[in-house]
Amino acid sequence: MNLLGVSKRPVELLDIYPTLVELAGLPKQTGLEGESLRTLLRDPQAPRQRPAITGQMRGNFAVRSEHWRYIRYADGSEELYDHRNDPNEFTNLANRPAFAATKAEHARWLPQNPAAPAPGAEKTAGGFLDYVNGRAYFNGQPLDD
Repeated sequence: MNLLGVSKRPVELLDIYPTLVELAGLPKQTGLEGESLRTLLRDPQAPRQRPAITGQMRGNFAVRSEHWRYIRYADGSEELYDHRNDPNEFTNLANRPAFAATKAEHARWLPQNPAAPAPGAEKTAGGFLDYVNGRAYFNGQPLDD
């Protein structure tokens, strides 16, 4: 394969496995969340149909498109940054009405049913914070009792 350059398109770690499967000529797997990066490897300027999505603990997700990063936290708070004009994310645009459509476009990619914390997560360094139906829990114990 001839690699032409570096792509600035955001991708996810979940994309590595389907990429390797395709490059190795193995049968495609169904049910994978990631997408093969073969097209971007051949043409770094090729369009990408979806943004990169990352999460930390249940309900906290970021959606990164080529120009924007949108974050929604489990408590409902939001952040939106224009990486063309603000690569260091100094100015949160999430509450500005002019950016409602951009925010909505990115929010549609958020997971609808985030997985519960892994068994034993409370034993990790610092424990875990979780939100269930708008209520905060730390290590499985409600915080508002």
